[in-house]
Amino acid sequence: MTRASTRHSLRYASTESKPELAEGVEEKSTTTSKILQKLPKLPSPTRHENIYTLPNFLTFTRLLAAPAVGYCILHSQPVAAIALFFYAGVTDAVDGYLARKYHSETVVGTVIDPMADKALMTITVVCLTIESILPLWLSVVILGRDVALAISAIYFRWISLPPPKTFARYWDFSLPSAEVRPTEISKINTLLQLLLVGNAMLLPVLPEALVVAGNLTGVFEGWCYLVAGTTLWSGLSYVGNRDAVKILSREEGEERKRKLVEGAAKG
Repeated sequence: MTRASTRHSLRYASTESKPELAEGVEEKSTTTSKILQKLPKLPSPTRHENIYTLPNFLTFTRLLAAPAVGYCILHSQPVAAIALFFYAGVTDAVDGYLARKYHSETVVGTVIDPMADKALMTITVVCLTIESILPLWLSVVILGRDVALAISAIYFRWISLPPPKTFARYWDFSLPSAEVRPTEISKINTLLQLLLVGNAMLLPVLPEALVVAGNLTGVFEGWCYLVAGTTLWSGLSYVGNRDAVKILSREEGEERKRKLVEGAAKG
């Protein structure tokens, strides 16, 4: 056989084998795809939010200031107590402003912020009552309302948590399931309570002549009754207002979580 005919035969054989080669490659690709489908899917990497932000730092210092205020009240250091209480009030406004302005809201922040507020109010009210500066009946009204709302929050958290309902998932606040919307009277009541507690710490520091001349003791007693009324009113407003507590659907919960994570990423 000549060299030319040999090249022709090889070229012909190569052309004949191309469809068979393509079929083999396609068959292997299909087999590989089937194997990959049977393999367990790996979980997508969890995106952790940045909790080391300035707003969270300010909130944490406010949380630490609460027991310090109580210590100063019980150890007759009214000036230090007033200074720490004022610091807590300022940081309460500043940390929220910074978190919104720089999109640094975090799930941790949504938990420790109200925790710091309640710790400050509870410790201060208890210590002022021990020192007989606040009347006992008023403290029972204020703390009783807070305890009732806390029990309600625990209940709504449990019934709104999507399955599976586990202890770990219950305390995982990156899984939002219910939203509490403060009523208008509740916001007013919070302001009145803060002013009451602030004045209660300020009265012992003021000159006695000023207290007598302005009848500040009588004004303070009237303020106590006013706060008792707004405290009861605000507690009942959550019972009568259907929009005060909203149970989030799965889609709404995921949307809330997504916004928090995006805000943390931008911050």
